[in-house]
Amino acid sequence: QVQLVESGGGLVQPGGSLRLSCAASGSIFAINAMGWYRQAPGKQRELVAAITKGDSKNYADSVKGRFLISRDNNNHTVDLQMNSLKPEDTAVYFCNALVATTTRGLGTYWGQGTQVTVSS
Repeated sequence: QVQLVESGGGLVQPGGSLRLSCAASGSIFAINAMGWYRQAPGKQRELVAAITKGDSKNYADSVKGRFLISRDNNNHTVDLQMNSLKPEDTAVYFCNALVATTTRGLGTYWGQGTQVTVSS
């Protein structure tokens, strides 16, 4: 089994910054892609940013130039640096990973989510 644990959410004023972190643990053989999704009230979950094992990155248009995703392959972690935050960034943010496990093959795993609120 694989667990993803997020940290770093909270309340921030518009224009501020937050850094989210996610650590994967468990029966990990290798982690392919890792990413961050978000879900605002009444809306569908959407991709925010993703990064491959080879460090190729993909961002939602709404966060390009403001957010930066990074990962540490040795420690199975992925971070999301969020700058110039806007009220519309308010959502629950979920960590996601495509993991090759030592027991069950390839699978997609999710963290429990961390709340980000941007408000004055």
